[in-house]
Amino acid sequence: MENANARELFHILNRRFSLLNKTCCKVGDLDLSSVQSHIVFEVDRRHQPSMQQIAETLGVDITTFSRQVQTLIKMNLLKKTPDAADRRVYILSLTTEGKIAADSIDHQMNTQLDEIFSHMSEFEKETVLRSIQLMNDCMEKHSG
Repeated sequence: MENANARELFHILNRRFSLLNKTCCKVGDLDLSSVQSHIVFEVDRRHQPSMQQIAETLGVDITTFSRQVQTLIKMNLLKKTPDAADRRVYILSLTTEGKIAADSIDHQMNTQLDEIFSHMSEFEKETVLRSIQLMNDCMEKHSG
């Protein structure tokens, strides 16, 4: 496959997943951006992550990340507390509303993926998922 064609396929995939939209998820009255949604997801799946850990995982510089965290705190979705062992490090956690938002986003994404996969056979679905895993593994090696 030509690189230009591969690039086009990724552009189309991004558009269809609405990754370029300003708002990625709606939770109650709140509109979350794609970056905010990713932050909520990562904090939800980890045990007491530091701000630096989540920023590195998402590949976002700490200044931009800090602004997003402040916005999520103002939305009452996230808490930031100093680490007891090192007061320079901040630990992130979800508020009760943040956990509800994380669960809602998870449900929305799973519903969207179920709808997409409903147009595929089980073999096609497994092939796509294996291919995405392979791509993720190769990307990790490349960036690492």
